[in-house]
Amino acid sequence: MRHFLQIFDATRSELLEILERAASYKKDGYREKTLQGRVVALLFEKPSTRTRVSFSSAVSRLGGEIIYLPASELQLARGEPIKDTARVLSRYVDAAVARLNSHSSIEELARYSSIPVVNALTDLHHPCQALADLATMYEFSGGWGFKVAYIGDFNNVCRSLVQICVMLGVSISVAVPKKYWPPAPELAKYRELAVSIGSELEVLEDPESAVKDADFIYTDVLVSMGLEAEYEKRLKDFLPRYRVTMQLLKNAKPGARFMHCMPIKRGEEVDEEVVESPLSIIFDQAEYRMHTSAALLTLLLTRD
Repeated sequence: MRHFLQIFDATRSELLEILERAASYKKDGYREKTLQGRVVALLFEKPSTRTRVSFSSAVSRLGGEIIYLPASELQLARGEPIKDTARVLSRYVDAAVARLNSHSSIEELARYSSIPVVNALTDLHHPCQALADLATMYEFSGGWGFKVAYIGDFNNVCRSLVQICVMLGVSISVAVPKKYWPPAPELAKYRELAVSIGSELEVLEDPESAVKDADFIYTDVLVSMGLEAEYEKRLKDFLPRYRVTMQLLKNAKPGARFMHCMPIKRGEEVDEEVVESPLSIIFDQAEYRMHTSAALLTLLLTRD
């Protein structure tokens, strides 16, 4: 793996290595300074709390240094091409973690970079979130063999979650209005991979059916960054049917855990009662963002 722009850029063994190392960081701490002498740039077009702080903390704990680069303060804001920025950054830093509006932009950044580029969120993918999600699920399940149910929009978070689940043999059901389903060829690709590995991918419209026998119930905001103009329309399309409630959780496996990548719009995609319940593991999930980020950068920057 040279870059990490989507989950499919990694092999199954690399994903498992990242999850194993992340669990070790959480349990034993950051004993080895694997990024000593390394500099990592954070190139961000979008606001961020968890992504920015988790990567910054991860690099610092591993002995490296972070340079935070808001795109609005770079020459990018004055029209400098991404391909020029990529080649310049490659002379200054050892890796670039980029949070960009368009996935085509990060693809161009990677194409012209001679250093590893990590996708810290684009409109199509959020692979670093998916790493933290599976690390959290594995810890709380004590192993593999669990089922995930995702309720809401098939957005960048959902796409990355589906990709990592089908690669690791985790069964997942996604409940989403049919008009928001991914393109048929994309869905067929995911289903084919799931079958080949021995898991199940189900995309359907009924949330109650999706959560049946699920160990983890996951949701995200219904209006992603950049889609604010569709706010009213989307709420009409998704609510109240696709809101996660305590009643919906009763249809899942007893003790099923609630997950959310955050930030949360309480009262929209999920009730406050669910967020604050003992079933919610959202802060454990958020913590794993740091551990999986550290594990990912260690793999990218220390492997021959």
